[in-house]
Amino acid sequence: MINILEEVQDCKTIGISGHVRPDGDCAGSCLAMAQYLRNALGDKVRIDVFLGDISDSLCRCLTGQDFVRWDYATDVASYDAFLCLDCEGTRLGDSMDYFYKAAKRINIDHHQSNAKGSGQVNWVIPEASSTCELCYRVMDEQYIDKNVALDLYIGIVTDTGLFQYSNTAPLTMEIAGKLMSYGFDHSDIARQVFFEKNYIQQQILGRALLESILFMDGRCIVSMIDRKTMQFYRALSKDMDGIVSQLNSTTGVSCAIFMYEMEPLTYKVSLRSNGDVDVAKVAERFGGGGHARAAGCTVNASYHDIINNMSALIEEQLQAKDAADAAAKEGADD
Repeated sequence: MINILEEVQDCKTIGISGHVRPDGDCAGSCLAMAQYLRNALGDKVRIDVFLGDISDSLCRCLTGQDFVRWDYATDVASYDAFLCLDCEGTRLGDSMDYFYKAAKRINIDHHQSNAKGSGQVNWVIPEASSTCELCYRVMDEQYIDKNVALDLYIGIVTDTGLFQYSNTAPLTMEIAGKLMSYGFDHSDIARQVFFEKNYIQQQILGRALLESILFMDGRCIVSMIDRKTMQFYRALSKDMDGIVSQLNSTTGVSCAIFMYEMEPLTYKVSLRSNGDVDVAKVAERFGGGGHARAAGCTVNASYHDIINNMSALIEEQLQAKDAADAAAKEGADD
């Protein structure tokens, strides 16, 4: 474990960023860390957070957004320290150069694909529920306030699916309980982050569900939204959040695929699994990554080529799972 305050104790400028299209864990860890470092180090240290477009629900809930340089512009030639949170350095997007030019590079993450870390100082624990959990574990409680706790909690509940996913451990629940003790409305957070959608998001979700297709004997489901449809509904990329999880909740489905067209023949692909398929392995084959049950990638190909190629990888895993289950059953019968 690292001591984050010791790592940045002599720094005058600190940059913080996470992966492109930040989710709750990414944005929550960045904003919580910025506020924590401000509480601990005071206002003589410059702290800049670089984040891309985050969802409306996260914008409404997350605190510390005054630290964010939304345009990615800075007059700092190189930061004394730069924290890369919830990803490896190559996934930082427009802030990647700031990270690699920094005097000290610190990487905190929980993705298996980044197990070695991208910094000079690394705290990467794939078994952790979230990067927010790891951030909490390197923080001194005396500098955690209600706002820091709120942002960390949002990240944890986002990456555990309200504590439904298998990455939820007793330690995760213990930390969440401590964060709740700071007095924010945790039930309202769950409602806003997970369940509340604006009208455009409801429409695009309905379209995605209506046009979804079951295949592999009902064990896989896929849906796609093209640019023309997005333009018709005036939907943005952040309006696509949560669709793949809704697809994955279909009875009998082992794996869900959702993609939307970013540019001609360029798709953002999200994958979810009930555990029968390691979707991180699928995403990694296309230059992406993630976790066994939740992963994603950006692919330059036609919709049908993407589905055909991913389907082969998914079917291979399902067949291996079926064979293992059959062998185990046969052994039990003997």
